Amino acid sequence: MSSVEEVAAPTREDPAAYALSAGVGGPAGRHSAGHPWWTPVRVVLLLTALTFAVGMVQKSGCYATDWSDTEVRYSQMCYSDLPYLYVGRGLVEAAWPYDADPTVRSRYAVMEYPVGISYWAWGTAVATQWLAALPDLDPPDLDERRATAVDALYGLDGVVDETVLFVVVNALGFALLTLLTAWFLARTDPRRPWDALAFAVSPALALTALVNWDLLAVALTAAAVWAWARDRPMLTGVLVGLGIAAKLYPLFLLGGVLVICVRQWRWRELVTAYAAAALAWLLVDLPAMVTGPAEWKVFWTFNSDRGPDLGSVWLVLQQVLEGSLGWLPQGTLSAEVVNDGSWVFFALWCLGVAVVGLAARETPTLAQLGFLVVAGFLLVNKVYSPQYVLWLLPLAVLARPRGRDQLVWQAGEVVYFCAVWWYLGGHLASPSGDAPFYWLAILLRLAGEVYLVVLVTRDVLGGRRTPVATASPPGPAPGPAPGPAPTAHATTAQP
Repeated sequence: MSSVEEVAAPTREDPAAYALSAGVGGPAGRHSAGHPWWTPVRVVLLLTALTFAVGMVQKSGCYATDWSDTEVRYSQMCYSDLPYLYVGRGLVEAAWPYDADPTVRSRYAVMEYPVGISYWAWGTAVATQWLAALPDLDPPDLDERRATAVDALYGLDGVVDETVLFVVVNALGFALLTLLTAWFLARTDPRRPWDALAFAVSPALALTALVNWDLLAVALTAAAVWAWARDRPMLTGVLVGLGIAAKLYPLFLLGGVLVICVRQWRWRELVTAYAAAALAWLLVDLPAMVTGPAEWKVFWTFNSDRGPDLGSVWLVLQQVLEGSLGWLPQGTLSAEVVNDGSWVFFALWCLGVAVVGLAARETPTLAQLGFLVVAGFLLVNKVYSPQYVLWLLPLAVLARPRGRDQLVWQAGEVVYFCAVWWYLGGHLASPSGDAPFYWLAILLRLAGEVYLVVLVTRDVLGGRRTPVATASPPGPAPGPAPGPAPTAHATTAQP
């Protein structure tokens, strides 16, 4: 562990942190000795826990109405996929997500997620039913549920309570994943634990953590970046493979690994990371492939068949050009057209990131390269759900740990988060049926992301692995605050 003197203090290098520190005792002084227990990592974990708790409070409106009130879930912006999929995907019957039984498949659609999320959802459903049986150990009658029509299941005794409990069980798991993510971010560079602060207090984290199961892949991504910083390519590959089994986007970290290894001629590490990722992914997917190969393929066909969807620039083009203005014939932006356009753009984007990474003065970090690739994927993806901000969050806070820039980017995410639920609730439509405010929110969100991409690209080309200020922030030089001499621990936990 680095000494206190070696730990970078944001209040010395970040003008935004310097200004905000006035309310908590001023910037860290040159002689700050450090608190014996409140280390930066522990402060980050505490703030992460508080942020997550605030996010759960924000969902209280839906919790109070058992997630059954459509008006509440949109007007109070507390929507979550979890309670609806508990019944909608057969988890209420503890059905294996990849069960090929025709009876099960005639009742329920297949989980449209990668296997990691499906396994997690199934495991938490089993845990939910076990907890619901306490204290009398009276398990639910699954045979009765299998004999009941799906649309009548909510009327059975205990199903609604189980649905709410299912959300609670998942939320507890998400809390652990969030704390693990914060720990990995704070420990990626022991000299810069405060870089994780933007994750710990992120409004985007609080608002979107419970929307879906994305935090599983987020934690694995942060762990992979941490492992690579520890020069452990095999562990990096394993964690990336596990992440790919939960969501596709951790795959893009391997592009960053490729650029770094090419620059440094680390061919052994490259092969090790790639082989470990492939093997880990295969081992995790194998149970689903064996028990239900057709069901396992649903994730891939589901995504290829869908057209422009929520949050994407493609949806804006479709609704404005095909609908409002009528400049394009209906159906021009079909799923096939959007697929081809997205992949061509993304391929060119990846090529551009590779050129930037190879042309940089110094070798970029995996977080910087990973952020740039994932951002490009999201900018042109045909669906950009509100919780996808979590994909970028751990990478962004390490790639550009500056308070002002994080606020600018996340402000756009917060605006979009509000707009998408009000749009789905029918509150943003104009008399003509159009939703110009929703279109504006999409474009504002994308603009904030592009803003961060430009800054990270500039850092990479300039050879800055972290955007440390070259001069002191405005105002007096950092040092002990005027007045009585501070105690040894007075400024330890200040960011």
